[in-house]
Amino acid sequence: MPDFKGPWHGIPREEVPWYPTVDPDTCIGCTLCYATCGRNVYDFDYVNHLAVVADPYSCMVGCSTCGTVCPSGAISFPSADLIHKIEREHRIIKVARQESREKKDRMEAMRARAVAEEAVTRITERVHVEAAGEFGEKRFLVKLEELLVGRPYDVVNLSLQVPTVQGAAEH
Repeated sequence: MPDFKGPWHGIPREEVPWYPTVDPDTCIGCTLCYATCGRNVYDFDYVNHLAVVADPYSCMVGCSTCGTVCPSGAISFPSADLIHKIEREHRIIKVARQESREKKDRMEAMRARAVAEEAVTRITERVHVEAAGEFGEKRFLVKLEELLVGRPYDVVNLSLQVPTVQGAAEH
């Protein structure tokens, strides 16, 4: 399970008090918050049929999706002004711009890699090899097959000429 408690734009997550609060008197136990949250902020008390904020600092700063989907309005968050104040105090915009440049570079590199990998899958190369001479290895074809197993090579138009064998048969 991923750890979502890392710093928020360089600020330790525990110093950013952004997380949901559940009003137990209003909660109807629908489990939408538990099912919807991708950061595992919630647990669910099946005995009392209530959502429980089990891991508040895993909540993504600024996210309020669970509160939006809560049909009874039992989930609340701090005011967005809190986030804006922290952004000003810690000069988050400067940090975010640098993080955005780095993200853009990573995304461009990933796209370029995907394009290159796709191009490589379409490449076919042909190599024409001719070998002439006497092969003293009696098991030449077996050894050739062992050499090519698991490799992306095909042998096409293999031609072997076996010299005349003299004196092998007795009359």
